[in-house]
Amino acid sequence: MPFYKPKEIADELGISTSALRHYESWGVVPAPERSANGYRLYTQVHLAYFRCLRAMFPGFGYAVTYEVLRHVQNGELDAALWLVNAEQVKLMQEKKTADETLAMLENPELPIENQKKLKPVMTIGEVAEATHVEPSAIRHWEKEGVLTPDRNPENGYRLYTPKHVRQVLLIRSLRTTVFFLDKIKEIVQVVENQSIDHARKLLKQALAGIHQRNRRQYIGIQKLMELCIEVGLMGADESAEHKPIHTFDPERDR
Repeated sequence: MPFYKPKEIADELGISTSALRHYESWGVVPAPERSANGYRLYTQVHLAYFRCLRAMFPGFGYAVTYEVLRHVQNGELDAALWLVNAEQVKLMQEKKTADETLAMLENPELPIENQKKLKPVMTIGEVAEATHVEPSAIRHWEKEGVLTPDRNPENGYRLYTPKHVRQVLLIRSLRTTVFFLDKIKEIVQVVENQSIDHARKLLKQALAGIHQRNRRQYIGIQKLMELCIEVGLMGADESAEHKPIHTFDPERDR
């Protein structure tokens, strides 16, 4: 069995040897055997783990990647794959939200997510229901100065209009992408000032970030599949159990 020196793996991945030791200490790769003089003996399996780690980080983040690889170590293939699938569903929802928000900017009169016409004045609960955003999040955005609802002069209750609903949708869309609250505040103000073209440009940047993360996820999934094959959780050809398709042979079948 061939062994790899830590430096050989580190050089291929463009990281330090100490990073390899950290991954090992965190339990996301199997502990390697040691030589007589104490050196780590990394195998092809370890190399597959490290490649998978580095490939999955950009698309799935550290926490999800670590959880997936711990499932792989425990032989829990389906648990690992469903976890990955759940992250892809989340990303798909982010894209759906961003697409809807972009459509809203393109056509301000477009109905909100196929709902009936909005009331001219709404409560925070009605806005939360219309936008699928928790009231606590809406209050937080107000506290941060991103959202500014009107107030009932008699009782101080928040009063929201369709304009605020569209702002909440815009914030929701941008919040799930690469933008932070200070940048989102700027975008919302841009929309309020009727600079729709600029807001549209920023939202398209957010969509580009979603597309990039989607591509990165598939790169990570490719390396995950290679790892699962390497450790024997999957066959190199999962369809091998099926009979081959009968092809036409002019000499045999005439």
